[in-house]
Amino acid sequence: MRRIQIVTFACFLVFSLGLQRSPAADTLDWQPLFDGKTLNGWTPTDFAGHGETEIVAGTLQVNMGAALSGVSYTNATPKVDYEVSLQARKISGGDFFCGLTVPVGETHCTLIVGGWGGSVLGISSIDGQDASQNETRESLYFETGKWFDIRFRVMADRLMVWVDDERFINVNITGHKIEMRAGEIEIAKPFSLSTYSTTAQYRNIRLRKLTAADKE
Repeated sequence: MRRIQIVTFACFLVFSLGLQRSPAADTLDWQPLFDGKTLNGWTPTDFAGHGETEIVAGTLQVNMGAALSGVSYTNATPKVDYEVSLQARKISGGDFFCGLTVPVGETHCTLIVGGWGGSVLGISSIDGQDASQNETRESLYFETGKWFDIRFRVMADRLMVWVDDERFINVNITGHKIEMRAGEIEIAKPFSLSTYSTTAQYRNIRLRKLTAADKE
């Protein structure tokens, strides 16, 4: 009887420790990039005629400018085998509310959310074609004021994008030229968030390195 009690207690202990470890492990996987209170680690991107960047109700808000406006991350980030997760929403305006520029190895690209009048999702650029022209283009409805969960995974051979946990982009980039779209957006390198004639808010911005299982 005593042996049964010991075994039962041991199983309970292992189960309890497992429950306690799971949230901690999840927390350790992700590195927060925005504290919800300050602009620490961020600086306005020096686009001509850009709108101001400010903290509004715990969000990072990029205000509408003449054209491009944005905010650049000032700390180091990985170049490959990582993913970025954030929530973004459009407050006002009619074009992209999330232009997420990231490194891809020794080059860079931009995930466009809500571009070309508000509906295009895609990656600029692949083989010289921007998000509206290449195979990553998707047409979605991005409601003003609604938060969208966005996740961008960067690997040496593949780029993947989820919106609200649905995967929309899964593109093999082996043998293809990945680069920024030519123009002022190029100063958004290496890691930034930008808008076009649009005010947007961001929160829960975080990054994690991929595991071996993620890359299978």
